[in-house]
Amino acid sequence: MHPSKLAELLGVEHSVIQAPMAGGATTPAMVAAVSNAGALGSFAAAYLSPAEIADGVAEVRRLTSRPFALNLFAGGRATTPGGDHGAMRALLRRHADALGLAPPELPAELPDPFPAQMAAVLDAAPAAFSFAFGVPDAATISALRARGTVLLGTATTVREARALEAAGVDVVVAQGAEAGGHRGTFMGPFDAGLVGTMALVPQVVDAVALPVVAAGGIMDARGAAAARALGAAGVQVGTAFLACDESGVPEALKRLLLAAGEDATTVTSAWTGRAARGLANALAREIDGAGIPVPPFPFQQALTRELRAAAAERGDASRAVQLAGQGLRLLRRRPAAEIVAELVGGTARHG
Repeated sequence: MHPSKLAELLGVEHSVIQAPMAGGATTPAMVAAVSNAGALGSFAAAYLSPAEIADGVAEVRRLTSRPFALNLFAGGRATTPGGDHGAMRALLRRHADALGLAPPELPAELPDPFPAQMAAVLDAAPAAFSFAFGVPDAATISALRARGTVLLGTATTVREARALEAAGVDVVVAQGAEAGGHRGTFMGPFDAGLVGTMALVPQVVDAVALPVVAAGGIMDARGAAAARALGAAGVQVGTAFLACDESGVPEALKRLLLAAGEDATTVTSAWTGRAARGLANALAREIDGAGIPVPPFPFQQALTRELRAAAAERGDASRAVQLAGQGLRLLRRRPAAEIVAELVGGTARHG
């Protein structure tokens, strides 16, 4: 599909999507700035309550009348921690003590927030809904379609892309191994889904009849042009927006990102219990090297939440967690609209 056709489907001017980055990086101001620049802003709602989703949507709509996407995690979570995680609690307690925090507690259960979150999404009736970690059920997809919402699903392999097509989504986001954030893999082990963007995108393009959006390692006009050459109808970009004026990333972590290079990230489940790419730090190295069980997502995330927040606030690089992709050496401070203009320029010049 030509980029102009994808843009038409999404109701925007340009086939550029700002990646949803849950956990605070994505702000209503960022989403609105991207949408106002003619691309598709994405509001990350995976960690938000229904009321917070409604408030966030209201703020985005106060700032823009343009289309934007809402994003959730559609699966990929455990409901109980399973096993004995005393060793992990003891390891994390040492770090909590160092920061003057209370010992981390492991919840006995964490109910799936998706049904209540989806009700808020349906109430909001966004122009687009994107998701990762699985596939919503048929009733959810039908309800979104009834509201005229375009569906974008994340795939890390051809098999996942075909599953998304069979489920009735409109667009496949092909997430290459370079991408920052949680791995979207939902069929098979995450390491089998660590396929680079250049290898993944053309294979997905050949395998499905849907428009394919390339994600992972795309930071500028050159990346956008390369994605188009591979057959992608558009690009989804996250890391390039981490240090923009509208980003919610704390200043101390922005400085870490701006000083980092292509070799500064790692893929680990140490931070949340689900494989994610971010800035390598001492906390991840210790957990990965300890050889102890890591509670599944979102239980490890709950165990580390206060520690991660305190470390980010204090600029503690050894413990702060900042998810990011491998294009970091190309990161610049600038307004979100300038990033869109750069990406659009590459698409326009090269097809």
